Amino acid sequence: MVTDNERYYDIITFGDEVPGVLAAIAAAREYRRRTETYPKVLLMSKADAREGIGGHLVRGGLAYLDRSQIEIDLRKSLNLGTFGAPPSLYEEFLKKAGVVSIALDPHKADAALKTMLKEAGVAILSNVEIESATCDNGPLVEIVTARGEIYKAKQFIDATVNAELAQAAGVTKYNGFATFGLPDSELPVTLVFVTEGLSVKRLKQVEYAYLKRLTNNNDREAQRFIDIAARSESGLVEVLKRDLVDSRGQLKTLWAGKDHIDVRSNALSIVYHACRGKKLDLEESGSLLDRGNIAILGGDRLSWNALLFTVTGSEAETLARNCAKPTPAMLEEMSYVERWFKSIGAKTVTPASELYIRHAGNVVGVVEPLSGAQMLAGGVPADEAIGTFAYHFDVRGGIRGIGRKANEKGFLSTVFDKPIFNIGIRHAQIKAVPNLAVVSPASGFEGFASSAGRIVEFNAAVGQGIGIAATLAVLQNRHLAEIGNREVHETLSTTGQLPPIFGKPKEQEVARLRDFESALA
Repeated sequence: MVTDNERYYDIITFGDEVPGVLAAIAAAREYRRRTETYPKVLLMSKADAREGIGGHLVRGGLAYLDRSQIEIDLRKSLNLGTFGAPPSLYEEFLKKAGVVSIALDPHKADAALKTMLKEAGVAILSNVEIESATCDNGPLVEIVTARGEIYKAKQFIDATVNAELAQAAGVTKYNGFATFGLPDSELPVTLVFVTEGLSVKRLKQVEYAYLKRLTNNNDREAQRFIDIAARSESGLVEVLKRDLVDSRGQLKTLWAGKDHIDVRSNALSIVYHACRGKKLDLEESGSLLDRGNIAILGGDRLSWNALLFTVTGSEAETLARNCAKPTPAMLEEMSYVERWFKSIGAKTVTPASELYIRHAGNVVGVVEPLSGAQMLAGGVPADEAIGTFAYHFDVRGGIRGIGRKANEKGFLSTVFDKPIFNIGIRHAQIKAVPNLAVVSPASGFEGFASSAGRIVEFNAAVGQGIGIAATLAVLQNRHLAEIGNREVHETLSTTGQLPPIFGKPKEQEVARLRDFESALA
């Protein structure tokens, strides 16, 4: 019996991280292309849509985008742009948001996404809390909210960092890096903040002055800064000093591009930690003002991805469930950061309303799990790929315990080459709940795969593919998990949206990483 509080949709996306938003848009567009009618697609968000749509890129303020990293020789040989061949829908989003190269203004991103959703006919429901999710011998049937509303759909997409809908549907998710046998170890979270009134020119001057002083052994106060930041540990003192200059002995001054800044040394970090009286060590101090990835937003507005906090696997899950809100302790540290930046010229220092949670575990039971070794092997075959992506196995802040465990297993290094791999969707599709996919850092990654697979640009490609697959499933009365890479590949090709495919196997590294991931599992 149908009740007044039941709503029916073709496709529901739960979570508003950008890849999930693009998945909903891709689904709606493909449905309309094939039928000339609008489907019923709903985007659900735990957050308040008035605070912005777009997850950690918008409410989390992560304005410095991680882009695909393609070597210049390969780009030239394939006639590719600086960032290779981004997924078409992601590229459209960046253009609408006015991105020049790296910097994404969260306000413009929110406006662009809302416009794209409206044009695609996708409905938005915010402030949603899942009370329960009901499956019927496998497929997910409905989501019941805390308000008692029931939302039913044929296909579902989970775009949360912790696979929250999948967990509610009974899918197992491991915390932390359980695929390395380290469920309590997790990447740090970041509280992004924006400074106003501190110009690029002024920042360069401040950093250069600190670099000159910190490299002057006769400057007693500056040397005391290093001692405090290192807690007088001679080994760390030397590490910090060496970091201030490059291989030619030149000061490692920051590099400023058109819309972003890369901080190359720990000079600012040393001075902040000395003033704070805290060791420049993330694990020991619990927080770290790291070398900043800075987006230039105009008008002397700089967005800093720099303030890291340690979390365990279970803490990351708790934070994600709490709408990524920073804890009181994090906000207290932020207050010190605010005072320090004002001391070097900032007029205002404003933290984001939500944390950037890099990773919060991974689901198990996907159609085809994706490992780091498979990425190094080039990913899925070219004739079924939906894109190509390249990124280092980036574990900013480190994975606690992995070095020790690796050494115990006979591995002297945890560093591996950068993969350039073809993208598919099978690691996002759930076998046991076949009408559900997880498009996020919590997808079915194993080993080091999540460190490259957590990047938005990669997941945007997966999201676009999953959106198309969801529409194919709806129109063909199939489950999402039954749609293969090749069907999505052919759709992208037919519609002129398929980017160049150029995955490059790193054969010498594949076996080493495969052995590493297998030994540590």
